Amino acid sequence: MDNCSALRECGIHESPRLLLSKVKGLKLVELKDSETCCGWGSTFATKFEGIATQLAEKKVKQILDSGAEVVISTDMGCLMHLEGYIAKNNIQLKVMHLADVLAG
Repeated sequence: MDNCSALRECGIHESPRLLLSKVKGLKLVELKDSETCCGWGSTFATKFEGIATQLAEKKVKQILDSGAEVVISTDMGCLMHLEGYIAKNNIQLKVMHLADVLAG
């Protein structure tokens, strides 16, 4: 999953995918709308909780619709935000940071 600041501010898009393509046994599944924000946005999620929750719901639906069992990102804020939504709604979906995937 792309994270907004890495994508928009730093232009990081292909590098994480290239790294993941080297992980044996991992099948990379792209989201249809991977550039859509998950709703975290640092203080955005606390200032606008309702909107942030709706964005998380939309992102998790995209992930589930893709058939992925694990969502991987380079942003811990995004992952914590989605993991909170996933746990609260008893959804069977795992979240992992790219570094954890590469270390494993």
